[in-house]
Amino acid sequence: MAKMTELEKQNARLEKQYYKTHKRIYKLSGGDIAFNIINYLFFALFAFTCIFPFYYLFIQTISGRELVTKGAINFIPRAIQFKNYTDILNNEPILTAFGVSVARTLIGTTLSVLASGLIGYLVTQERMWHRKFWYRFMIITMYFNAGMIPWVMNMRLLGLTGNFLAYIIPGIVAPYNIILVKTYIESIPGELEESAFIDGAGYMTVFRKIIWPLCKPILATIAIFGAVGHWNSFTDSLMLMNDTPKLYTLQHLLYNYLNQSAALQAAMQNGQAIPTEQLNSTIVQYTVSMVTVIPILLVYPFLQRYFEKGIMLGAVKG
Repeated sequence: MAKMTELEKQNARLEKQYYKTHKRIYKLSGGDIAFNIINYLFFALFAFTCIFPFYYLFIQTISGRELVTKGAINFIPRAIQFKNYTDILNNEPILTAFGVSVARTLIGTTLSVLASGLIGYLVTQERMWHRKFWYRFMIITMYFNAGMIPWVMNMRLLGLTGNFLAYIIPGIVAPYNIILVKTYIESIPGELEESAFIDGAGYMTVFRKIIWPLCKPILATIAIFGAVGHWNSFTDSLMLMNDTPKLYTLQHLLYNYLNQSAALQAAMQNGQAIPTEQLNSTIVQYTVSMVTVIPILLVYPFLQRYFEKGIMLGAVKG
């Protein structure tokens, strides 16, 4: 074995001395250790309370149906099977509602992100015609609205009842998203735009090649907002699509199943005879709930890093 050189010995001594100092500086006292233990226990309990409802819902969907109907599943799944999910895949109303939810989420989110990015960029340009007026005109809609009934009447007058466009058009221009994008763009050095203008680029070229790529964090943030909002929304479906079952969203369908379960429970309390197959509506309710939750849980981790960065840099300033 080759002998250590003088330089290697010196480096080893310095490294040993560093670790001794580091250990001495960061040595925890008894109070620090107790605080860390309590802190870890608290957040572990908090994480458990957040995760357990999803876990409980999931084990109900993969356990034997008779056991679930009897309420025998609490912490551990029993008689594991995935027939509930295969049955949903063969259920035409649920598949149709799932397709409607996916379509409105993808189309609505895409158009909202495009509109928010473009409008947010335009209202930062001082040469825009009456820029302050249009910006304030959009922002004021965040604080004043006519209410639910006038909204429904307006949608009927526009011919959007029983129309898929009712899911898309009202959400394209979102003032809050525009504020976030505008604030984010204002944090980008203006020299980038000026240099592009000097080279002969137009507004759309600057937006497409400079502003849009730099705005990915905030655009991903509003994409999450928009996707979650579209996916979880059922009020518009409930108010506008009652006569068009083929345009029900998954959340609307789940709402109907919840009402059916409440009706079954009331009937059981009144002593009415309920067919066994109808009692499985609760299992369908659990399974549809999992189907509505899974897509968002799968998408969010991929956009989380953009979300954290975008929401901080695009935060509304006073």
